[in-house]
Amino acid sequence: MTDSTKALRYAVIGAGMAGLLAAIKLKERGENFTVFEKAAKLGGTWRENRYPGLTCDVPAHAYTYSFEPYAEWQSYYATGGEIQTYFEYVSSKYDLLPSIRFNSEVVGAVFDDASQTWTLTLGNGERIEVDVVIAASGVLHHPKTPDIPGLDTFAGPAFHTARWDDAAPIDGARVGLIGCGSTGIQIVTAINKRVKNLVHFQRSPQWVMPVPQFAYTDEDRAAFRKDPALIDAIRYNEEYIGAIKRFTDGVTDIEGEAMHQIEEVCRQHLEDSIRDPVLREKLRPNYRAACKRLIYSWCYYEEVQHPAVFVETGRIERIEPNGVRMQDGTFHELDTLILATGFHADRFIRPTTVLGAGGVSLDTVWERRPTAYYAVTIPGFPNFFMLNGPTGPVGNFSLIDIAERQWTYIDQLIARLRSGEARGVVPTQAAFDDYETRRIAAAKKTIFGSGCTSWYLDDEGVPATWPWSYDDFDKAMSRPVMEDYALIA
Repeated sequence: MTDSTKALRYAVIGAGMAGLLAAIKLKERGENFTVFEKAAKLGGTWRENRYPGLTCDVPAHAYTYSFEPYAEWQSYYATGGEIQTYFEYVSSKYDLLPSIRFNSEVVGAVFDDASQTWTLTLGNGERIEVDVVIAASGVLHHPKTPDIPGLDTFAGPAFHTARWDDAAPIDGARVGLIGCGSTGIQIVTAINKRVKNLVHFQRSPQWVMPVPQFAYTDEDRAAFRKDPALIDAIRYNEEYIGAIKRFTDGVTDIEGEAMHQIEEVCRQHLEDSIRDPVLREKLRPNYRAACKRLIYSWCYYEEVQHPAVFVETGRIERIEPNGVRMQDGTFHELDTLILATGFHADRFIRPTTVLGAGGVSLDTVWERRPTAYYAVTIPGFPNFFMLNGPTGPVGNFSLIDIAERQWTYIDQLIARLRSGEARGVVPTQAAFDDYETRRIAAAKKTIFGSGCTSWYLDDEGVPATWPWSYDDFDKAMSRPVMEDYALIA
């Protein structure tokens, strides 16, 4: 702090990837902050999820903070356990643990118009007053349980993948797996040779993009430690960065060359990989590639052809104590039932009760759909900033990169508070309305709106994602348009 800088009190909600980023940046400035984490340890989604086969679909060296490369990755794509270790390493290196309050869920946040401050209420009833709230609570952390009749009658272990049951029979067992997003696909590749048989229930199959996977040797890691430039050569590889940009170009120009190339690669991968024509057609989606989140895998098509795996594409009638009954009468007898059925992607900071200026409720503001101005700020909620908030980029590239760019944007807004120029900063309703009108119109024209069901879509079928290019997002986050913000004296 300097004599010309106002001391602010910050609350960071969540000690996952984005919350740790905020903590590091605030600590570098010497700010007064506390991270409030509902669980007993840090890590966010990498703490919650530990199912067999868990792997990030962003190359390991690209899934690190830009300022903190990591030489210890075991493979090109890292496992969830390795990523958890990385965040624990970063937390230790930057001495963040003294600033994190674990087992401290924020259940309420109320803004006071007179003092321009926020009062947080913790689960134990404690109240804390702060000037700035950074909501880094993540997107995929409220498990979605399918509404299937009889689910609660199943006699064996039945659990969501984010609540993995280590005691559940897998080895030599009859296992059912409901869901074929990235999680379901990864579990198939991890347990197909362990089970007696595995029934993979797929409501709709997925397009799969083939990617390489290879191990780093001890010699590779030694070289990375000695020369970090070797890491930069991987994470800033022109081919990788180009692929990201081509993907976002394809998403936003669905009849362009980039999207047609993506579709052809996925189609040819299916044709070349699945030998059985019946299984091939079971695995052929009836929608365009990338309409749902694209699956990146180096081995799924090979592993799903293992004799122990049966792909079931029929409709489930009900769950019975000993298995799953299909609408056509088929019965699959099971010992263990795994639910790879995703998350409530529209929750964000909720169920925390958030009341902004004039007592307006975030639940009311988000009654139609969760949204935020450029995915970061919300009209009526001064000094409240989101990392990886609604309408942000959610694709097959690094959310760390997205969060870092968002922090650049947020920090420039906080600078107006830090300098004493204003006590509050909030986007105007007019600016937000213009943004949302443009975003919805563009989102409907993206590949995500081309005709499929996915967790990208809100209740009205509008894709809840960034609908423009990667470069557009980079430009938007580089500098806030201050004319779109109200500064509260």
